[in-house]
Amino acid sequence: MNPADTFRALHHDRPPGDPLVLPGPWDAVSARVFAEAGFPALSTPSAGIAASLGYADGETPAGEMFAAVARIVRAVDVPVSADLENGYGLAPRELVERLLETGAVGCNLEDSDAGVLLDPHRHADRIAAVRAAAGDRLFVNARVDTFAHGDGDPERAVERAALYVAAGADCVYPIGAPADVLPILRAQVPGPLNAFARLDGESPSPCELGALGATRVTFGPWLQRRAAAHLGELAARLGQG
Repeated sequence: MNPADTFRALHHDRPPGDPLVLPGPWDAVSARVFAEAGFPALSTPSAGIAASLGYADGETPAGEMFAAVARIVRAVDVPVSADLENGYGLAPRELVERLLETGAVGCNLEDSDAGVLLDPHRHADRIAAVRAAAGDRLFVNARVDTFAHGDGDPERAVERAALYVAAGADCVYPIGAPADVLPILRAQVPGPLNAFARLDGESPSPCELGALGATRVTFGPWLQRRAAAHLGELAARLGQG
């Protein structure tokens, strides 16, 4: 079984309420912390990596993003999937080759650009081209930005998700979907469903999201931002005696 198939298998035959929880490392240190905590795989957040490199979200040059992903992959012995935003304008074959060079086993690809939704049929064609270039060597998580940058209509999200799954996506990620919409998406979207979680005491927990239909749970840049806030609290205490 190749590494991508190992990662792919983690998404299947999961009982309700037991989603695959994938912390998002932003550097080698955070990756080791998550791996040593026993998580079977990791999924990098583009915004978290951007912050660690001194960039605003969406402004990291492709070369620096691939280099950061490679450092994370080298630091751990578990599969790592990478958030590649909307692919940096790279042709599908080049995108696949550069990602495979990092050692990553999968990627997120979003269907918006600068906050504007892309044509879903053209994006599905791009996913199909990525799948053709990658074969079974990469797990493709297709982000659906209907709730983040569209009108939030669940049916539009379902339509986009269905196109992407038909094009070869292994999983769909309706980022920002309200918790009460997850059962609707679960009932109509074939294959694994990725949900976004915050550990803020108010939002649903990963297990609760799993019970609502999520196959896997990721955190975007939330963990990096939480760590940065904690570091700020420690910095404020320095030199206080």
